[in-house]
Amino acid sequence: MARDEGLEELLRERLASEPGLTEKPMFGGRTWLLNGALLCGARDDGMLVRLGADKDGWALEIPDVAPMISRGRRMRGWVRAGPAAFGDDALRGRLIDAALRFVRSLPAK
Repeated sequence: MARDEGLEELLRERLASEPGLTEKPMFGGRTWLLNGALLCGARDDGMLVRLGADKDGWALEIPDVAPMISRGRRMRGWVRAGPAAFGDDALRGRLIDAALRFVRSLPAK
């Protein structure tokens, strides 16, 4: 799977000041972890965002946002935002902010 280096750069810029953040290859692209917990990712098919189980309904109502599918299975609490969604600065920020709120609520690993 090819990487989306433009999306990766957008995420790096937005997350640069977050303490406890690490970046690594995963899911066929790049992922960011906060205090060891998965936060978001970038792949050639979109931005992956962890919103938490039963906290993704609002995002799934947005055009070009869909459930994240991995190996044919839906990953509860994760969404995939396509280019029309992650290309909108305000929407991308809203999705990342929601992911940060959720992941900060988790115990550190």
